[in-house]
Amino acid sequence: MSELARDRAPVPGFSTRRIMAMVRRHYYLLRGSLPRILEMAYWPTVQMVIWGFVTQFFMGHSSWVANAAGILIGAVLLWDLLFRSQIGFSMCFLEEMWSRNLGHLFVSPLKPSEFVIAMMVMSLLRGIIGLLPSWVLAYVFFEFSVFSYGPGIVAFFSCLFVMGWGLGMAVIALVLRFGLGAESLAWVAIFAFAPISAVYYPVSTLPEWLQIVAWCTPSAYVFEGMRAVFIDGVFRTDLLMGAIGVNLVYLAIGAGLFAWSFASARQHGRLLQMGE
Repeated sequence: MSELARDRAPVPGFSTRRIMAMVRRHYYLLRGSLPRILEMAYWPTVQMVIWGFVTQFFMGHSSWVANAAGILIGAVLLWDLLFRSQIGFSMCFLEEMWSRNLGHLFVSPLKPSEFVIAMMVMSLLRGIIGLLPSWVLAYVFFEFSVFSYGPGIVAFFSCLFVMGWGLGMAVIALVLRFGLGAESLAWVAIFAFAPISAVYYPVSTLPEWLQIVAWCTPSAYVFEGMRAVFIDGVFRTDLLMGAIGVNLVYLAIGAGLFAWSFASARQHGRLLQMGE
């Protein structure tokens, strides 16, 4: 076999080329649309500015906030990271549905697993684009940087991204099963986790029965770990390991739901029927 023929021969397993082709497609969508870019950065920036001024006020009225001046800003930035991770993942899929492109994609050699990996990469890219302005302004306006608390914070960042991907796969599974009538779940599903994620308060604030539910979410471990770093200056490895363990469960459930819904949609021909 010639060298050219070997290059063109199908490679079993994942194809990095197909994954990067999907990433490039969505990158071009972003690059060619200034409103999309502004929309991603707008809400995290507004949230950060509002909570930054709230923090400035509370610092003079609350010893708890004064002891950890950036705790509210940090909580807002981390929560937006989780939201951007999930919505960025889901939006890539919805873009394909709105343009009636799912059928075209999956008559190609593209595998569902490669599509999911491409959406994860785009979720990471969209999250960075959306959150970078708010991180910069947090430092400029309030002299706060989450990265000043050490590399442990980056590990907690990663856990939030992975949680967002697991929830994103579950949302996509529901959209595949019920059609575009369920697309609003992409925006609201994550907020069901806000009360039990302990974003602005410790898990111990919740009723005892709800604390059990909270510890079933990776985000509760992350935000408890964030407060341990901000207030006590301690990196809690046990909380990081807890977040990783629960994340593995979330990824498994999300991947299972997506695989089941995708197989059902393909069998019943719904991939060609979905769209605006």
